[in-house]
Amino acid sequence: MAFHEYFRENWVWDSNSKPLEVELSSDLEEAYFYIDPVIESTGTVAVRGNKGFTDGEHYWEIIFLEAPIGSSVMIGVGTIKAQLRSNLYQYINLIGQDKQSWGLSYKGKIWHNGICKNYCEPFYKSGTVIGVHLNLYKNTLTFYKNGVSLGEAFTGLYTFSEPLYPIISSTATDTELALGVRTCRYLSLQEKCFSRVRSSLSNIDSVDSLPLPRLFINHLREL
Repeated sequence: MAFHEYFRENWVWDSNSKPLEVELSSDLEEAYFYIDPVIESTGTVAVRGNKGFTDGEHYWEIIFLEAPIGSSVMIGVGTIKAQLRSNLYQYINLIGQDKQSWGLSYKGKIWHNGICKNYCEPFYKSGTVIGVHLNLYKNTLTFYKNGVSLGEAFTGLYTFSEPLYPIISSTATDTELALGVRTCRYLSLQEKCFSRVRSSLSNIDSVDSLPLPRLFINHLREL
C-alpha cells in the first residue's frame, strides 16, 4: 500500500474519557498504564482516540515503548460504546469482548464479539511498531508489524451508523504505548462510484459483462 498518498492526521488520545489508571504525556500521544509505584494493576483498562471515523481510509501506528507483558495488551478500534475498563481484577482481552470493538492482542490473536482467532506470531520486543489500516470503503481492518502487512484481520467491519475510534488496552503494569504516523485518504466522487460498483459484484469475473468501457472494467478489476 502506498501510504505516501495519504494525508497527515493529528488526532491524539482522549484525555476526557480515559480511566484514571491511564496517564497521558503532555502532547497526548503516549499512554502509560498502571504506572503508580504503589498501586499495581487491578484489571484491564483502555483509552481511545479523540477522533472517530465514518468514512475514508485511515492508517496509524502504535509503538511499544516497553516490551508487552501480562495477560493482554491490545490494539484495535471500537465504537463510542466500547468499554474502557473491565470489572475489578478481571484481566481480559478488552478490545473485542463484544460487538462494539475489534482488537489484536500482542499474543497474535484477534478478537471480536468474544470470539478469538489465531492471526499472527506473537510480538514481544520493545520498539515493535504495529500499524492499523482501517478501510471504511471496503469495511476491513488490517494490521502491520514493522511495516509489513499481516493480512486482513476483519471484514464486514462497518455495521454501525456511528464512528469507529482507535483504541489501546492493557492489563499490565508499566505498559507504555506511543502514537506514531497518523494518516488518512478519502476517495474522489469517481473513485467512490467505482468502489460502490465493485462492492456490489458477487464475483470479480462478472465485471466483464457490465456495459462499461474497457478502461472502466480494467480499473474495477484493479480495486
